[in-house]
Amino acid sequence: MRDLAFRNLLSEVESLKPLKRLGSIVEVSDGVLHVGRLSDIARMGDRVKLHRQDGFIFGQVVRLGESKVQIMIEGSSDGILVGDTVELIGPQTISPNTSWIGRVVDSNGQPLDGRPILKGHAARSITNGPIASTLRKPMGARLETGMAIFNTMLPLVRGQRIGLFAGSGVGKSTLLASFARNVEAEIVVIALVGERGREVGEFIHSVLGPEGMKRTIVVAATSDASALERRRCAWAAMAIAEHFKEEGNHVLLLLDSLTRFAEAHREIALASGEVAALRGYPPSTAHLLMSLCERAGPGGQHEGDITAVFSVLVAGSDMDEPVADMVRGVLDGHVVMDRDIAERGRFPAIDVLRSVSRSLPVAASSDENEKINQARRLLGSYEQSKLMVQSGLYVSGSDPQLDEAIDVWPALDSFVSNMDDPNVEISFEKLGSALQRTKSRSVVANSVLERRK
Repeated sequence: MRDLAFRNLLSEVESLKPLKRLGSIVEVSDGVLHVGRLSDIARMGDRVKLHRQDGFIFGQVVRLGESKVQIMIEGSSDGILVGDTVELIGPQTISPNTSWIGRVVDSNGQPLDGRPILKGHAARSITNGPIASTLRKPMGARLETGMAIFNTMLPLVRGQRIGLFAGSGVGKSTLLASFARNVEAEIVVIALVGERGREVGEFIHSVLGPEGMKRTIVVAATSDASALERRRCAWAAMAIAEHFKEEGNHVLLLLDSLTRFAEAHREIALASGEVAALRGYPPSTAHLLMSLCERAGPGGQHEGDITAVFSVLVAGSDMDEPVADMVRGVLDGHVVMDRDIAERGRFPAIDVLRSVSRSLPVAASSDENEKINQARRLLGSYEQSKLMVQSGLYVSGSDPQLDEAIDVWPALDSFVSNMDDPNVEISFEKLGSALQRTKSRSVVANSVLERRK
């Protein structure tokens, strides 16, 4: 403990700079500040500190020119004067350590829970690239999740990256909290990008709770934060996850949401002069999203892994919405939450037929894969004829597969909603039980077919 405190103190001392690199504001326009005397030393993405008469605010370099640089600030431009001093800080870094577990921090690693926090002994860039693909391990074993659907039909394996596609109000936050409490992992890192301030506190104290926070680090940038802070929130959470991964830990990263991350980038990119393209998103958005997602996944041979769940907000369950369309192909599976399912009271409100886990068929045995395929086939058969069945137009015995689907649908629907079950480890046995047809319906269906012959 004493050695850790000494290393932390040493890192603080090393971060002190004997010289300050200063510039001054020469122009304010279009939501950005133009700063002189920094063109020859500033780099894209560097952080700056703007000194004003009433204090200071931070910003970031978003555009470089021969005689001046453009910066965006993390706050209002009211009261800024031409000639105000701008201090160049340098690259965006964060310094996590194990004392952060159980804490809530902002995108700069500063505490949001009212208690002091120690920096780690080494600062790391928040915008690092992923490790080389040839050095990665393959995805690992199937993880215990505490939820029947993810233990069976949509398995989650170590090092997998899945997308959680959902509209507002369908139980997305509750599902993420269940992942945080139940999935096998040493460390959980949660990024709350652009959430309402009230919901951040409610998620931490009520939904996640003290038990969930025991192994969790929450990085939050609320909806009132600047676009710079909201974008940096996702990067900072990923950098924290990478730090613990490199120490050999299995890290579960929950990022809510990629859509708000992309919206923050859109605001920054347009202010810096980039041209809008698909539905207002600049061309750099796709690469930004993919480079973030690629940083998660299996680590190197002597490292841990990052298993990631990225939520994506989809208006009206539109899976062709730009952000959803950009990330679907780079992820190892997508889980679709449906409002109609939520409104009839089934949770988690997952549309099994529209959801895919790319860990299959490797993550399951041949017998388990057979049960999964049978369940999907019967659910699909019921879905295709649901309107006819519910309206009373279907005559029992007309279609043996549909008869079977009608028979097992209530049991399958109940099985999918099985969460926090102490016997969840035998989920495939439960799935097999749900797939068994009742004897009475089988006899009725067969007798009808015999009469028709």
